[in-house]
Amino acid sequence: MKAAVVHQAAAVCLSYPDDDVLASGPLVAAALRESAPRAAELFAPLLEWWATTDAATIRTAYVDTFDMSRRHALYLTYWTDGDTRRRGGALADLKARYRAEGMEAETGELPDYLPLVLEFTRHRPESGTAILQQYRASVELIRIALAERGSPYAGVVAAVCATLPGPSPADRQQAMAMAAAGPPQESVGLEAGDPRLIPLIPAGGRA
Repeated sequence: MKAAVVHQAAAVCLSYPDDDVLASGPLVAAALRESAPRAAELFAPLLEWWATTDAATIRTAYVDTFDMSRRHALYLTYWTDGDTRRRGGALADLKARYRAEGMEAETGELPDYLPLVLEFTRHRPESGTAILQQYRASVELIRIALAERGSPYAGVVAAVCATLPGPSPADRQQAMAMAAAGPPQESVGLEAGDPRLIPLIPAGGRA
């Protein structure tokens, strides 16, 4: 499995399904079939659903899944720190790590937003994979929650988990134990509007 292709494809597929994202479905499918056939099978339910469903229905389902329910939140530090002051320190740490890799800030999503982390991994594979591994429990909990819902997005997250070293936890209990055993987070507590929490993109925008 070519991890870089999987991460790039997942960054697209887990983003809000605007016209550009939905139009990329055939290209994503072709790239996966060529470079990561095992992952292509995991992405197939979502990409087939995109191809056979009207855009309004897809967008409504996306909002219902990721925006209306915390059980499927795509924000990695939410799963480890919840809505606590400690989370602010974790977000600031991610922002600093992006900046150290030559990233530039723009308004938009927080730096722990999974599609953003995957986009970062596309450009900085070693550093990005380290972040995914640090928040492995979060990614696994998202995978499990989506599978429990029967969401077509579950396979996309499962493909991301398969790029990381070691086996995935078998169930929610194991994933929660993994989260509890994760690295401690030093925190200073930041307000929601703090500019240090603004997410990042590569210099020059999307490549």
